[in-house]
Amino acid sequence: MDAFAGIGRFPVNILGISAFYHDSAACLVQDGRIVAAAQEERFTRKKHDPRLPKHAIAYCLDAGSVRSGEIDVVVFYEKPLTKFLRLLATYREVAPKGWKSFLMAVPAWLKDKAWIPHHIESFLNTAGYGVPKRFLFTEHHHSHAASAFFPSPFAEAAIVTVDGVGEWATSTIGLGEGNRMRVLREMHFPHSLGMLYSAFTYFCGFKVNSGEYKLMGLAPYGEPRYVEKIRNNLADFSEDGSIRLNLEYFGYLDGLKMTNVHFDELFGGPPRNPESEITSREMDLAASIQAVTEDAVFKMARYAQALTGKRQLCLAGGVALNCVANGKLLRTGLYDDIWIQPAAGDAGGALGAAFYIWHHVQGHPRDCHGRQDRMQAALLGPEFQPEQVETFLEQNGVPYHKYTESSLGQTVARSIADGKVVGIFQGRMEFGPRALGNRSILADARSEKMQSYLNLATKFRESFRPFAPIVLEEDAASFFEFLKFSPYMLLVDQVRAERRYASPKPETALSLKEWVNTPRSDVPAITHVDYSARVQTVNREQNARIYDILQEFKRLTGYGLMVNTSFNVRSEPIVCTPEDAYRCFMRTGIDLLVLNNFVLHKAEQPEWTEQFNWREEFGLD
Repeated sequence: MDAFAGIGRFPVNILGISAFYHDSAACLVQDGRIVAAAQEERFTRKKHDPRLPKHAIAYCLDAGSVRSGEIDVVVFYEKPLTKFLRLLATYREVAPKGWKSFLMAVPAWLKDKAWIPHHIESFLNTAGYGVPKRFLFTEHHHSHAASAFFPSPFAEAAIVTVDGVGEWATSTIGLGEGNRMRVLREMHFPHSLGMLYSAFTYFCGFKVNSGEYKLMGLAPYGEPRYVEKIRNNLADFSEDGSIRLNLEYFGYLDGLKMTNVHFDELFGGPPRNPESEITSREMDLAASIQAVTEDAVFKMARYAQALTGKRQLCLAGGVALNCVANGKLLRTGLYDDIWIQPAAGDAGGALGAAFYIWHHVQGHPRDCHGRQDRMQAALLGPEFQPEQVETFLEQNGVPYHKYTESSLGQTVARSIADGKVVGIFQGRMEFGPRALGNRSILADARSEKMQSYLNLATKFRESFRPFAPIVLEEDAASFFEFLKFSPYMLLVDQVRAERRYASPKPETALSLKEWVNTPRSDVPAITHVDYSARVQTVNREQNARIYDILQEFKRLTGYGLMVNTSFNVRSEPIVCTPEDAYRCFMRTGIDLLVLNNFVLHKAEQPEWTEQFNWREEFGLD
């Protein structure tokens, strides 16, 4: 707290920044309201871009009409010096084994991370925004906790944050009341539930810090047959949810890999090659670590309630993006309600850091109204006006049709009902990893072939990956067992029993491709092999255009539900600009592109001449 003393007057413009690890982002909180927030990757087109978020910063400040000298506070989402001291302490403990890692990490710190205020202030000054009046730091998990509680609809709540590691903390339990929050318990590095999950992500052939959701999607194909082996060898689990890792099996302390040869021996061989066939071993490992993670999260949540006595829970940190665990936790009834930060990973730390200053440090009150949060449906990114879109289309000779709002909804709904895949680009871009209707690809969930088609011909990704449904809020109960309200696609539920077909587990051996393509319900494109679905509900206030499209689709088909997946292809970020959207449209199996009120048909477009390296796209070069 002493670090924040002497600010003087209340800040008006607070710029939160996360950077230099992964998912760099910026957020502008202006007089307590989120004006703008965005990840750097959307502008640079480099997925999980860790660099200083110059484009995101400029966007946020321009959205708030912030002029030179008007930035009151810049707040960075963690304390770099504390993190550096943790790295040095770790290398000291494992020396000389960590020498290669040391030689890679320390120069990066000396070049960039030791000079964060200088880099940021230099950019702001050069870009014409002037030097901020004050530069501050929060702790990494305080930023996560603030991002979870302060935008939530709860006046008071327990707070749980879980990720890989911040400075020293890897998980925290906290308490939020009014405009204040405090951390009550911490788990410290190197013992980390997030690192344990990431170790299995790496071992199963997926990329750490980006492939964890693939592991979660793979889990239902397997059996949790390795749970006891994990518990007996890799970690001790306490009733409060904390864990203590057996570091003999991990390589992230003294090497450049998450696991080592002892881990290989425990699970029957080396890690899966990223482009090789997925076997039953990887399926069972995914199921096992998912079960272990869920149990640890449930215990942590139970302990948080015992410590705080609260009936509401807020979640953030990378592990809070595990929507399977989130959905099961909500269904336990342990809490009356749960709110999860839509940008739960490091990007959301920029938002949390800004809110921490505004509420906790400066003491500004919060307004909490029912279930309404302060995230503005997470639609906090850039928006392009109709005249900007039309200029792009005209200048590039792109054929298009212009529609009124009512006729647009009818056209899109009819196209989807006819089996077409539609790219939607409208309004402000989403903040966080999920597309929620403004940068989305929509398709018919009733189609038995749609999941494979979208994975292979549109998204160019692994065939086992499930797709999420977007459903009219008032119709959610007719499709799903429990969820009635899930606006951010962060909760998994089960498809209702009366909609299901035969058992999701094959009685005879099937290939993964055959298993994926076996219909499991009357909405097969969004029904995972265990009858689960990652649900997004929508109402008119949240997203009027998507709501109207769903209503028209329901009138045509009887189903107020569609597939909603992010508007991007594998290895690329979600599209940001009309140019990004058009490029993705032309590269993929999308049939119809909606840019605001302009509709583009693939068959009418000129020949696409861009040279595209498919081997590079699939990571084969």
